[in-house]
Amino acid sequence: MTRLHYATPDEAEQAFYEAIADSDADRLLLCWSNDDETVCVHPTGVRIEGNPAIGDSWRAIFASARIRIEREAHNRWQSGVLAIHHLTERLYVGDDPTPHGPLYVTHVFARSADGWHLICRHASAADDAHQAMAEARPHTLH
Repeated sequence: MTRLHYATPDEAEQAFYEAIADSDADRLLLCWSNDDETVCVHPTGVRIEGNPAIGDSWRAIFASARIRIEREAHNRWQSGVLAIHHLTERLYVGDDPTPHGPLYVTHVFARSADGWHLICRHASAADDAHQAMAEARPHTLH
């Protein structure tokens, strides 16, 4: 496949989710940087390094089930060459209308001469019980 040029991190992220919706690991890999040190951490905690292994992991996911992801963006930070997006995802598997998750996700994008591409994705299961406890604690240190 021809390498795609994404003008913004948002374009790369949208293409990433469209590839997931189509269960297309080859298109999904076009969203990733060609850097040898790309990293993907799936919600299971498995850390996968490098595009060949990342592609294989997504092919295995797509072979086991069709997935659909609803996402909500929370925070975005961008400089001239780096962008970080924090999102919440809800995952739907097959025809099951019950969402799995939520997942907290961080995407890191880097800009090069080829445009913006994903260099890191880290997804983990949200732990709302511990989050509520953390928010209830006083934030003043003595």
